[in-house]
Amino acid sequence: MLNRILICLCLLLSLVSCNSKLEFSKFETLKEGSWAMDRPVNFEFSDLDSLQTHNMYINIRNDNNFEFSNLFLITELEYPDGNTQKDTLEYAMAKPTGEWLGKGLGSVKESKLWYREGIVFPDSGVYKVKVTHAMRKNGDIDGIPVLEGITDIGLEIEKISQ
Repeated sequence: MLNRILICLCLLLSLVSCNSKLEFSKFETLKEGSWAMDRPVNFEFSDLDSLQTHNMYINIRNDNNFEFSNLFLITELEYPDGNTQKDTLEYAMAKPTGEWLGKGLGSVKESKLWYREGIVFPDSGVYKVKVTHAMRKNGDIDGIPVLEGITDIGLEIEKISQ
């Protein structure tokens, strides 16, 4: 009897935890937890509701090998007609105490970072998102060629409830 109650409770919990607003979600795992500056992470998606407004997020998984309290990214969103929007973004990855932001147990934390808010995808076709890190050490002109401690990069798109 107790087993049946636990099974029903687990099924109910899994149904409640599903995100019905999720339109697109994909992660790319980086080899050996390092991200080369000259190796952008690319995502492609299509067939999103052109009448619906969406929020876009960049998901970052980092471990204790990540040496910084913030993260700079360069993103490019290419529309099916070839127009491209490029942004430089900065995200806090740790509290001033050094404690990682984000969720997760153990040494790997996942941060869901705002990318675009209230965006509509009016054109049919393939949209492309390219994400590159833009990290530099203080006082250095050149970027860090290989950024350690980033294990996965993800892109998530959710419908906004109306």
